[in-house]
Amino acid sequence: MAHPGSTRYDSAARQLEKAVARTAAGARVAVGLVAVITATIGAVPPVSARWLAPMLVVELGWTLLFARLVWRRELLPTWLAAGDVAITVALCLAQRDLVARAALEAGASWIAGLVTMTIVVAGVAWPPKVAIPTGLVISGAYLAGARLASPSPDVIITTGTHFVQILSIVVLMMLLRRSSASADAFLKESARAEIALMVERLRREDELRQVGSIHETSLHTLTMVGLGTYDGPSSTLRDQAATDLAALEKLRDTPRAGSAAIALDTLLDEVAERMTGLDVHRSLVPETVPGDVAESFARAVTEALANVALHAGVREAELLSSRHDGEIRVEVADEGRGFDQDRLPPDRFGVRGSILDTMRSLPNGGAEISSGGQGTRVRLWWRP
Repeated sequence: MAHPGSTRYDSAARQLEKAVARTAAGARVAVGLVAVITATIGAVPPVSARWLAPMLVVELGWTLLFARLVWRRELLPTWLAAGDVAITVALCLAQRDLVARAALEAGASWIAGLVTMTIVVAGVAWPPKVAIPTGLVISGAYLAGARLASPSPDVIITTGTHFVQILSIVVLMMLLRRSSASADAFLKESARAEIALMVERLRREDELRQVGSIHETSLHTLTMVGLGTYDGPSSTLRDQAATDLAALEKLRDTPRAGSAAIALDTLLDEVAERMTGLDVHRSLVPETVPGDVAESFARAVTEALANVALHAGVREAELLSSRHDGEIRVEVADEGRGFDQDRLPPDRFGVRGSILDTMRSLPNGGAEISSGGQGTRVRLWWRP
């Protein structure tokens, strides 16, 4: 969702994964607690307490890990899903010692609920090519364990139910992820368009200032001539007329396309002002660059500041610009928690696309990011 008055948006894909992960984890916690209570109440022969007690302790501990996920609002880690699959498969295969035969024959096994939730968790955590085989393995383990415990349960209905559950969660997640990817593409383009509008507005303001200044100068010269201030040849008049003509020719030759020069410091200052929830300390030197270069700097700085606000865990950042040996440099720095670039999730295209690729696509431009325990520093540069 876009921040009001800013050029930044949150990744729709990331927000989707967080929301779905919390929902799935919350449901897994509820089902896990119910399963532990039901298993304890229904512990009648031939249920083995020697088997049931340690299994329930493991199940309860794993359920608490899901509760921690809900509390901390984290993404669903693949290791947690893999562990859940392993535990559920083990419970399924041990049904003979964990579930009363009457409950199995009635289709009221407390493990059945865990099977359903584990299939859902697998569908949320993994893509279809992994989630579908995993769901089939879970279903197979459940049917095998039920057969070992009692040969009478009807496996056809159970198998059909599991198959529907697997397909349902996989199809649902495919549709949601496709929709979020489309939303990200739209929001990304909207952010680019907003920055382009900022660049164009600043360019127009600069052009108007130039036109106004030249208009006042030329008009003043013509007025002086009209009033008869110069009643004969004058070197002062010739010099002033030459100056006015040169200014008009410069205005005529000024590019009107995206390469027209604008004030980079003014644009970056406006970008910093639009960042919500972040106090940006600025030290910007006056610098004029082509419009397309300014736009690239603005996009990269926008993404860098947004990453600070969303992920660094701090509310302050620094935005600096300077010129060294003819090279224009811009830096965004914070003292928050850093990150490992090699372990960024796929949806975090901002670092790769809006920062690194954007600046490296400029002729004589570039970018680098250093991050660690002392914070993160984004360095951008361009040489005219």
